[in-house]
Amino acid sequence: MMGQCGITSSKTVLVFLNLIFWAAAGILCYVGAYVFITYDDYDHFFEDVYTLIPAVVIIAVGALLFIIGLIGCCATIRESRCGLATFVIILMLVFVTEVVVVVLGYIYRAKVEDEVNNSIQKVYDEYNGTNTDAPSRAIDYVQRQLHCCGIASYSDWKNTRWFKESGNNSVPLSCCKPNVNNCTGSLSRPGDLYPEGCEVLVVKKLKEIMMYVIWAALTFAAIQMLGMLCACVVLCRRSRDPAYELLMTGGTYA
Repeated sequence: MMGQCGITSSKTVLVFLNLIFWAAAGILCYVGAYVFITYDDYDHFFEDVYTLIPAVVIIAVGALLFIIGLIGCCATIRESRCGLATFVIILMLVFVTEVVVVVLGYIYRAKVEDEVNNSIQKVYDEYNGTNTDAPSRAIDYVQRQLHCCGIASYSDWKNTRWFKESGNNSVPLSCCKPNVNNCTGSLSRPGDLYPEGCEVLVVKKLKEIMMYVIWAALTFAAIQMLGMLCACVVLCRRSRDPAYELLMTGGTYA
């Protein structure tokens, strides 16, 4: 009686987990897409395209979880030994993949600072103030979004080609605080400008994004471990005693 109760509980939990897998698939795809979109706004500040590998993998895992959820539900309800075995194997592979995502996430998170440090000066040197120029759009976007100006401070603009060619002793309007009226970016009015530089804030932002990927992978890896455990309980019980009631139909195996 206790064994029957245990197997029914395991199957019930397993069906519920498969529903969670479908929700998880959507969340993982959202996280991966969010990383792609956000990194696209900051891609001029790092040169290593492999930084996006964790995001690519987590989107693939999300898509695979849709399939896993379907296989798991069908295999659990029908108590198919082959289906449950396939379900466990796929879950194990996805679990290993998510562990790889976590490891890669930490590796690339550690490399973000070096990547930004190596490229940010070049991006600022290429600034020309036009909206058609990609580096210029990237800098203006970052300065407005992160409320920063220059690399370490607004005075860094003095060393750029754009500042020297403009000759008006001012920085881009994207350095202006939003609550200041008639801001011209003039260095003679430093109180109108964001005091903090962008380098530290860009690094912080990119590291935060990578942590989203890491935590998403860790969370769903833990859920998958529970799914594998429940599937193994059902498989073991099915192998030892094939004559127990089905979860949904109330039938028995011969």
